[in-house]
Amino acid sequence: MSASSVVTIVAIGASLGGLEALQRILPVLPANLGASILIAQHRRKDPDSQLCKLLARRCALPVVEPEDKMPLDLNHVYLAPADYHLLVEHGSIALSVDAPVCYARPSIDVLFESVADAYGPAAMGVMLTSANHDGADGLAAIQRAGGVVLVQDPKTAESPVGPLAALSKVTPDAVLTIEQIAEQIIERCRS
Repeated sequence: MSASSVVTIVAIGASLGGLEALQRILPVLPANLGASILIAQHRRKDPDSQLCKLLARRCALPVVEPEDKMPLDLNHVYLAPADYHLLVEHGSIALSVDAPVCYARPSIDVLFESVADAYGPAAMGVMLTSANHDGADGLAAIQRAGGVVLVQDPKTAESPVGPLAALSKVTPDAVLTIEQIAEQIIERCRS
């Protein structure tokens, strides 16, 4: 387990039930959070800008679907576009149309692994409700890199498959409810 470094990047992964979970986390985060948020939410392949607009409606942080090579700014939320993997290179966003991972593009594992490589102990990985094991290996990569690892309590997840898979691969810094996850993000990004 880690947690001595201040978190400057938070990677969140979700699928089934993720929209509801994100709508409970993002509105709580302050505009001056001090970190970038990257989200891999499993979604349909057809572009649907409504998801981004829906999340942005009640969020103090700007929520955007990034373009390839877009600079990564603090106090912004980046939602993986439909049918693209979302990765981060130190200081910028990268999008990929590589093969789906665990039948998903965007893949949670791809996002988490890139965040681990680029940010190490300044990274946080958050595994939310999910219907498959995508994200478990990537969360383990964040933990190996010295980052903070949070898992939604499977008992509170609409689909516990993803959180349970994550718990089989990592010893998280905490297993939390959605409300507690939001609190931890704020605390770790500001400490």
